[in-house]
Amino acid sequence: MEASAAENVADYPRPPALRVSHSHVLVRALGELLCETHQSLQVLETFHPPTYYLPPEAIARHWLEPAPGRSFCEWKGVAQYFDLVVGTRRIERALWHYPEPSAAFAALAGWFSLYPAQMDGCWVDGELVRPQQGGFYGGWITSTVSGPFKGDPLHPELV
Repeated sequence: MEASAAENVADYPRPPALRVSHSHVLVRALGELLCETHQSLQVLETFHPPTYYLPPEAIARHWLEPAPGRSFCEWKGVAQYFDLVVGTRRIERALWHYPEPSAAFAALAGWFSLYPAQMDGCWVDGELVRPQQGGFYGGWITSTVSGPFKGDPLHPELV
């Protein structure tokens, strides 16, 4: 099922759902093209805009360096982080993936997600993405979703 106009994120499930997307996704960071693909996976969770996971073959992985630390998601498992390094420029912990996700999210194994706020820009079908607020969140806000969104300081009840 593809996203339709103005999906309300309050209607997304908990635990989250995984959805295939064939939207055109383009990501630029540190002045370079990091990713361009028509194949992604979206994690849809209550009060979160979709988080996009991008196939490893679409990512310019030669710019990724493993970063220290891990995090744990009760739904997906243990995430590994990567710094994005282009020349002398670095964005710390800019991307992550789940090398061995839980069974329910097995399709995410090795796919990468990123923080749109740390990139030069992320686009979905030509539309510039607005990052989900709050440094912990990696949601991609487009005109296809409506909030309120978790992390928005105007909605502290969702934090």
